[in-house]
Amino acid sequence: MGALDYISSFCSYTYSNAKTKRKPLQTVEIKVKMDCDGCERRVRNVVRRMKGVKSVEVNRKQSRITVNGHVDPNKVLKRVKSTGKKAEFWPYIPQHMVYYPFAPGMYDKRAPTGHIRNPTQAFPAANSAGENYVSLFSDDNVHAACSIM
Repeated sequence: MGALDYISSFCSYTYSNAKTKRKPLQTVEIKVKMDCDGCERRVRNVVRRMKGVKSVEVNRKQSRITVNGHVDPNKVLKRVKSTGKKAEFWPYIPQHMVYYPFAPGMYDKRAPTGHIRNPTQAFPAANSAGENYVSLFSDDNVHAACSIM
């Protein structure tokens, strides 16, 4: 099947308009509350019909849908919301990827086992706070104070 995909993409590139640009291949994860098989099927079918979608994985236990393909994440989210379900981008990351996972605001009771809130989403004001003066005086870099003065 891989050879046929390669040949079809090669032929479509040479015969189609060269100005059209293809979106990069990416993975979009969305949190959607699904209660039954009908909800799961409806969300899967709506996303599967989108142009550029390669695969759709639904995990009803985690309320998570993973879409792989040449798609725009905002369009996928909009399409999922069109089913009438409350949807948002997947707000959790694995716990082992964060240096200090027990910081206030990162723990969420609704998070799946082994996951915590994404720090960039848990602390949105931390990025716009400006320069962090506490890190200027650290034990790791003893000459940092000299560079300020």
